[in-house]
Amino acid sequence: MDRSSGEGRLAGETESTDDAVELVSRSRKLEAGSVSAILDGSAEWRVQWTTPDGHELVGRGAAARFTAGGTDRFDRIRTQAERTFEGLDHDGPEHARPRAFGGFSFHDGHEPGPPWIGFDAAAFVVPQVFVTRPDDGTWVTAVGSRIDEAEDRLEHWHGRLTASSSDEVSRPNDSPPGVAGTRRTTSPAEWTEQVETALERIAAGRLTKVVLAQALSVDLEGPIDVPATLEQLGRQYPNCYRFLVGQDVGGTFFGVPPERLVSKRGDRVETEALAGSVPRGETPAEDEAHVDRMRADAKFQHEHELVVDAIREQLAPLARDLTVSEQTIRRLATIQHLQTPIEAILDGDRHVLEIVEALHPTPAVGGVPPDAAWETIRDTEPFDRGWYAAPVGWFDAAGDGEFAVALRSGVAGDGAVTLFAGNGIVADSDPDEEWEEVQLKFRPILDELR
Repeated sequence: MDRSSGEGRLAGETESTDDAVELVSRSRKLEAGSVSAILDGSAEWRVQWTTPDGHELVGRGAAARFTAGGTDRFDRIRTQAERTFEGLDHDGPEHARPRAFGGFSFHDGHEPGPPWIGFDAAAFVVPQVFVTRPDDGTWVTAVGSRIDEAEDRLEHWHGRLTASSSDEVSRPNDSPPGVAGTRRTTSPAEWTEQVETALERIAAGRLTKVVLAQALSVDLEGPIDVPATLEQLGRQYPNCYRFLVGQDVGGTFFGVPPERLVSKRGDRVETEALAGSVPRGETPAEDEAHVDRMRADAKFQHEHELVVDAIREQLAPLARDLTVSEQTIRRLATIQHLQTPIEAILDGDRHVLEIVEALHPTPAVGGVPPDAAWETIRDTEPFDRGWYAAPVGWFDAAGDGEFAVALRSGVAGDGAVTLFAGNGIVADSDPDEEWEEVQLKFRPILDELR
């Protein structure tokens, strides 16, 4: 098959390597057309990233791939990428420059297994072709190992996308796959036992907070179109992130996380604490009643402050200035959260992956203290979190980037979708109330599958 079509693989795609892959990229403005073709099929890497303010990127193929495992996985990914980006030859606007997309597993000792086949402990890809939608229009960029390869690929994809008939990322009118049945990893009785184990450790002084999670396996009645499902989720939750990471082997991880882990531009970093949640009401008055209860509840405030304090402590060694803003409310379609924005000015030249490593996992998805929380999670949870509740996002040659916490997420494959959700356990947590809150967090994706 003609490699200029964008369907072929480059030498850097099949294996991660510590040797640099020379990259050439060329960009062109896309005046009209659809980008859905970039996400069609499942024989190649596919990535999608959309921010709450509407900036979007979709990509396909792997011009270069970086993978790593173990405790030094953040450093190894950064080293591989820096060697590759160092020789980058790019002709196009700054916002259309190649970048690496991917994520990390929650635990550094993660080994890929069902449903996480193909998802290493850390994996990133520089797409062969991608489309960006910043404020000034739509741009398509093609990446190759030679100038002629990049130019031929750009010509092919620009023509293919221009010829498309609509300006939609996917086909939002497609019917949902339907739900044939669900299987839980955790029964209510097992959940109660897990929460009580955590409460015993908290009472003994070993823990202050731990986030326990559940997995829900959803058997589908028909095939799922993940990009279309994600588009529908975006309409329901427009103020959330949207991401999709699909590989040439294994399933597709996707989600609509409400929480930004970090955004870095130059020496400026933005993050947030998002912890404590109540449902939405049927009316604005009911909304406010739920919020008033959450604001006045000592458990919610304690849980939230633990996250704020931990982020402050994690960022302080890297920053010369740190600002914690006033607490506010983050309202989503079915749930409301306590939110505290946090900003920092870095004390030197830092890579975004340094910030990601320092912040992961936040107490909103792990616990306090981190080591005791991780031990409790490993002891009590009967499933592999994989990339759930871990950093997913992108970074570029300058070390800038943006990552979300992979919550409200699932991995699709083999006629099923596995969903994940969790909740923070503190000293006065009630197992039944925590169970109900977790079920609420399954709803965003589960509702779109039915």
